[in-house]
Amino acid sequence: MKAIYLVRHGKAQDAFEMRESVLPVPAENQVRIKVEAFGLNFADVMARKGLYRDCPPLPCVIGYDVVGIIDACGKNVTCVNNGDRVVAFTRFGGYARYAVIDEHGIAAIPQDMPLTFAGALATQYCTAYYAAHECVNVFAGDQVLVHAAAGGVGTALVQLLKHKGAVIFGTCGSDEKVNYLRALGVDHPVNYITTDYRKEVTGILDGKKLDVIFDSLGGKYVRDGIKLLGAGGKMVCYGGAHMNDTKNIFSKLAFGVQFGLYHPVNLLRKSKSIIGIYLLQLSDHKSHIIYRCLHEVVKLAGEGIIKPSAGMEFPVSELPEAHEAFEKRKTIGKVMMKW
Repeated sequence: MKAIYLVRHGKAQDAFEMRESVLPVPAENQVRIKVEAFGLNFADVMARKGLYRDCPPLPCVIGYDVVGIIDACGKNVTCVNNGDRVVAFTRFGGYARYAVIDEHGIAAIPQDMPLTFAGALATQYCTAYYAAHECVNVFAGDQVLVHAAAGGVGTALVQLLKHKGAVIFGTCGSDEKVNYLRALGVDHPVNYITTDYRKEVTGILDGKKLDVIFDSLGGKYVRDGIKLLGAGGKMVCYGGAHMNDTKNIFSKLAFGVQFGLYHPVNLLRKSKSIIGIYLLQLSDHKSHIIYRCLHEVVKLAGEGIIKPSAGMEFPVSELPEAHEAFEKRKTIGKVMMKW
């Protein structure tokens, strides 16, 4: 089978190589999927740049979510059947024509579900669901800030939070994305490139504070966000995309310092919380949570509560170009690489 290997760290044009690989055989609790398309995630960019500590040694096949058709099932698998179209988590190995996945990481989807929507249900919507439904309670009227709201997880969060009745502030990096967020239902979209989002949020709140912040950027955005939270406020952190802007060891150290230092007593005294999410650790140690979240978002999709939105498809031959666009935040919604 064909697989795309990460062979060296650095620029996308030099990092990947198409190779022939052995067709995998599913174990008794696994399925094999003929992959229709695989998704891009920020962890892919970090792995390519040598910044993702959990990435296997090179050369390796990365990739964390796929959409495709099951063509083989292990003898103990009962939740799906050969021929089912599924969305699935891959703990690496997604950049390949076939992928083998444990049954806890798959869910059947309609044959006609749009590709970018189907792909987003795994990493993006599961992250958003876990963040907004299991890590915190968000209530109607809560003032909520979503960073990088035009991205995959951001889009998913906006849809879930709108269903809860929250008032949403969303940051993004272009006027095009501002228009996208406005159409998505964001109450207060902010272009953080041209506007100081902190002043914008503070001005709109008019003396009030935020209830929840969902942060995928890390660094100074966490430190600044804590100041924007009121009593009972919660900061939910699920990424460090801003680290992508670091150029050397000194800027990486500065990025770490920018998060700030938080003593439990200060958080207690101000009744604030900081919550971290790392889906790979949940998959390794609490796979039932992944299974629950995945099936919940598929159910919500079936009920029309979450709906297809903007996304982008590229042929696998354009993987370097897609990686570069994704890294530079020039994409909107879920990005899928189609075989």
